[in-house]
Amino acid sequence: MHATNVRNLKKNPSLALRQAEEGPVLVLKGDEPHALIVRLDGTLLEGEASVRPALAAALFKEGSLSLGAAARVSGMALADFARYLAELGVELVGVDETTGQEATDLSPWLRR
Repeated sequence: MHATNVRNLKKNPSLALRQAEEGPVLVLKGDEPHALIVRLDGTLLEGEASVRPALAAALFKEGSLSLGAAARVSGMALADFARYLAELGVELVGVDETTGQEATDLSPWLRR
């Protein structure tokens, strides 16, 4: 993998594109990763199958996507995506300060 910063990318974008033919190019903004340049070819389609679920899991875990939306992003069926999250140790239901009240509210419905 190659790396460049935004300034060098602006100066010589063709260098980054040539490097992307060999592998992904990480673009840094300051000292932080900002973007990734990847050559679009047949191998990308193979790699996409593993990148999409990982991206969807990260977005679900941080609360940016619902479970259903994350499953769609992943390209997996909802049940398969839920199993994938379980394998990663990502909880489907988060516990927060409202969990106790929600459990109380649901108890009458669960007894039926």
